[in-house]
Amino acid sequence: MRDENGRTDGESGEGRLRRRHFLEAAAAGAAGIAIGVAVGCDGHPGKRPGTAHGVGADLAAERARPGSPDWRIRSTGPPDAVEGYADRVSVRPDEEFGLYVSTTAPAFRVLAYRVGWYGGAQARLVWRSERVAGRRQGHPRLLPGTRTVRADWQRSLAVRTTGWPPGAYLLRLDADSGHQRYVPLIVRSASAAGRTVLMHAVATWQAYNLWGGYNLYQGENGGYPARSLAVSFDRPYDEEGAGKFLVYERAVVVLAERLGLPLAYTTGLDVHRDPAALHRATAAISLGHDEYWTPQQRDHVTRARDTGTNLAFLGANACFRRIRPEPGPSGALRTVACYKTAYQDDPSFARHRALPTHDFRQPPAADPESSLTGVFYEGYPTDAPYVVHRADHWLFAGTGVRSGASFDHLVGVEYDRVTPEAPTPRPLEILAHSPLVCAGRHSHADSAYYTVPSGAGVFSSGTMRWVEALMAGTGDDGRAHGMDTRARAFVTRTTENLLHAFAEGPAARSRPLPRHNVPEVYGT
Repeated sequence: MRDENGRTDGESGEGRLRRRHFLEAAAAGAAGIAIGVAVGCDGHPGKRPGTAHGVGADLAAERARPGSPDWRIRSTGPPDAVEGYADRVSVRPDEEFGLYVSTTAPAFRVLAYRVGWYGGAQARLVWRSERVAGRRQGHPRLLPGTRTVRADWQRSLAVRTTGWPPGAYLLRLDADSGHQRYVPLIVRSASAAGRTVLMHAVATWQAYNLWGGYNLYQGENGGYPARSLAVSFDRPYDEEGAGKFLVYERAVVVLAERLGLPLAYTTGLDVHRDPAALHRATAAISLGHDEYWTPQQRDHVTRARDTGTNLAFLGANACFRRIRPEPGPSGALRTVACYKTAYQDDPSFARHRALPTHDFRQPPAADPESSLTGVFYEGYPTDAPYVVHRADHWLFAGTGVRSGASFDHLVGVEYDRVTPEAPTPRPLEILAHSPLVCAGRHSHADSAYYTVPSGAGVFSSGTMRWVEALMAGTGDDGRAHGMDTRARAFVTRTTENLLHAFAEGPAARSRPLPRHNVPEVYGT
């Protein structure tokens, strides 16, 4: 999450964080939500290397292939050296998408890397384009009214994903100059049945994307009032091109692939679009920063839970903002509208009585996220130890922890807590209860677990650093926040326990039921 002055959650390094204030909370009043709980702390033909891989082939065969350790970017160069975007956030295998590339170099190539385990290489080169003539494309277009930035470039090449297995992909643009950028793409699975679904948070990626000087938090002058009211996928992502995926999602993909689980890949917008996207899935995983949801996505995830699909929220601040997808020049679902405190200025709300695009918890149409996640987003920024409360819980098996064990810096930079005044499922078990201070206010972050009559289990980590901890001490991402290898071992084993259990089917049928301890912890 980013505050309404546009200050970052640390995507480019937490040292750049500055204390923020929730201006929209102030605008809404101290109550924050309807129930009176405070909001928180203040084409060109291509070449496919290797043997062609059939669309229906088992992912086990894919995982056995040799990886490509050179998938990382070596040099981004100046901002205009090379950058691009795809006209689809996701495709099925054998479908086509377009790439729109601008570069100051005479030519470039595209290399498609599928992220996975691959013996530790973490990616495999699946496809390589021919050399494509480069050109510098036009300046961004700013749409009046919503202050939406669009690139509106000409298509550089069409790519057909024949032989691409489902998965999370990084398309690396390699300019002749030696500079590189990523374009992320999800190749989604045909079916979720019997699989653990990784649900990539593309709407949140775009909400924070500052390419062209605007996102949902700030305008070109850096101020909240000048922010975009809607943001477009028809533009590149800023910086290296895939920051949110690399920091908050990649490590879970790598771990799940290493475990050999039956997996399926999708995005939040695909779950919005398709009520059957999670049909008969064993589990659906919300990754490290999954803030922006449509009400349809939330309904479909809730329905999946209520028919036996386990849910895991591995970050904090999930399902917090209500959005409305809109079309763009390249197709449907290419724009994310979220007016926030200006929701009354939204023509769809004012004229058609559409749901307001602001925080789910805010009136009108208040629907706090805690009824799904079990926890309630409270604040930013914080940095605190993660403190185990129920060491005997099955999720912590094999970690060697005792109650009271702590892991420095694992709570941050945003956090959730169990808030008894908010709509909260019961029985609910608090597994970790971590004291913290946020902007001078003493509080706690909580990990929590509950089940529903379908047997589905729901876990929420309560901290945005859970996924980052999977890389702590490795030097792989450069953002350990002081977390060490001990924290990595604890989070890795706990996540392995979670994924294995959830892959077996409704967790309540094979694992102990939650022991409701909210009154014990919070005295209510």
